[in-house]
Amino acid sequence: MKLTIAKKSKPSIDFAELQNRLQSQFVGLDPNDPSSWPAFPRYLLCAGVTVLVVVAMWFLWLSASDDALTAEKAKEVQLRDEYKGKLAQAVNLDVLTKQREQVEQYVTQLEKQLPSKAEMDKLLSDINQAGLGRSLQFELFKPGVVSVKDYYAELPIAVRVTGLYHDMGSFASDIANLSRIVTLNNISIMPYSTKEGSNTLVMDATAKTFRYLDENEVALQSKAKADAKAKAEPAKDAKK
Repeated sequence: MKLTIAKKSKPSIDFAELQNRLQSQFVGLDPNDPSSWPAFPRYLLCAGVTVLVVVAMWFLWLSASDDALTAEKAKEVQLRDEYKGKLAQAVNLDVLTKQREQVEQYVTQLEKQLPSKAEMDKLLSDINQAGLGRSLQFELFKPGVVSVKDYYAELPIAVRVTGLYHDMGSFASDIANLSRIVTLNNISIMPYSTKEGSNTLVMDATAKTFRYLDENEVALQSKAKADAKAKAEPAKDAKK
């Protein structure tokens, strides 16, 4: 005796009908009132808005993180360079300390070669005596306008002397060997006379000597710089 088992038939899905039903839910939608839409379009809209918000937040977060990462990388490079520089200074601390002491000694020696304001008259007299001691005749010895720099002042002196060539060379050598710093600039040497057989020459030059500023003058220079900087800052802000 044979038993026959009836096979259950699987329910068939009518995709065309399902598609028509879904499409029918999108017909006649009111764009001003999404709450009145059927379930499927309403859920689809919520999902789309959620995806857009998540994507926008993701890109904004990535952009901010990228800027922060770039800034931190630049800071890392700067800190690494500072570390290397400080490490080199720490390793060579003793050498740098000795070099600093040598520089300070050198600066002290240079400052000793610069006269003070009270000593300028004596220095001018020494320049004049250097020329007279070489049998030169001064036709012009005129101090100019003092030019004040950061930590020193410069005094130009217009000089015109007449005499023999070798005496002028000796005069220049004597100027170079003065205890104070004096330089000869813009030197011009020409025959003094057109007479034949005359060995007399005339030399025009600008002798420059220097002196250090006293405490009051340094304070005035610092104040002038601070005032100039204070005036410049509002001008920069106005341009921005």
